[in-house]
Amino acid sequence: MIGLYVADLAAPTGKTPALSVSTIERRLSGLSWNYRQRGFTLDRKDRHIATVLAGIKRKHARPPVQKEAILPEDIQAMVATLPYDLRGLRDRAILLLGYAGGLRRSEVVNLDIHKDDTPDSGGWLEIFDKGALLTLNAKTGWREVEVGRGSSDQTCPVHALEQWLHFAKIGFGPVFVRTSRDGKSALEARLSDKHVARLIKQPFLRVVSDPICRKPNGWQCSQGIPCVPGSPRRQRLMSAMFKST
Repeated sequence: MIGLYVADLAAPTGKTPALSVSTIERRLSGLSWNYRQRGFTLDRKDRHIATVLAGIKRKHARPPVQKEAILPEDIQAMVATLPYDLRGLRDRAILLLGYAGGLRRSEVVNLDIHKDDTPDSGGWLEIFDKGALLTLNAKTGWREVEVGRGSSDQTCPVHALEQWLHFAKIGFGPVFVRTSRDGKSALEARLSDKHVARLIKQPFLRVVSDPICRKPNGWQCSQGIPCVPGSPRRQRLMSAMFKST
C-alpha cells in the first residue's frame, strides 16, 4: 500500500503535479513519525517501499543546484550592517575570517586560542604581524590555513579577530563564544554552527530585504547590490552561505 502511494506521488494519474524525490522522502518521514506515535513501525527498507523509491530516484532525481559563491562586495555589504557592540565585533570577525579562509561553519566555531585548550577543540590559531595561521582538524585530517591582513581595518579579517578577542577578553578556550543578552559581555559557552548560520543570515536580510532601497547607505547601494525581489542577484545572496558541516 505504501509503495503504491509513493509511486502515485511521483507519477500521479490526475492533474496533481508530480512531487520531487526530496518531497517524497519527507512524506515518508512524516508517515514514519505518525506510525511511531500510534505504536506501529514503518520499515522504509521493506522491499515494496525501497524498490519503488529506488526506481523513482533513478528516473526522477535531479542533480543538486550549485549555489554561486559570495563575492567580496557581498561580504563588505554584510559587514557594514553590523553594529560595533561586542556581538557585532564577534559577528564581523566570523564573517570576515570565515570568508577569507574558506572555512566551514564547524571549523569556525571549533577554533580555540591554543592547541588542546578544550576537549572538543577542532583547531587553534596563531596571530602574526602579517596575518593569522589557522590549524584545523578537517574531515581529511589536519590542515593549515593562512589568512593575510587586509588593506583596510574595516574589512581586515585579522584585525576584526583581534578586536573581538581584545574587547571580549578571550585568552583561552573557544575563540567564538556566546554573548550576554545586552551584548556587553562574553560568556564561556562555545557557539554552535547552527547559531553561526543564523548570524550569517541576518546581515543577508538587512542587505537585500528593502525592495525599493528607501534608505541607501554604506556599502548597500555603493556596491550595486540590487534590492528588487526575485532578481537573480538577490536570490543568490539569500541562498549563499558558508559551507555546512
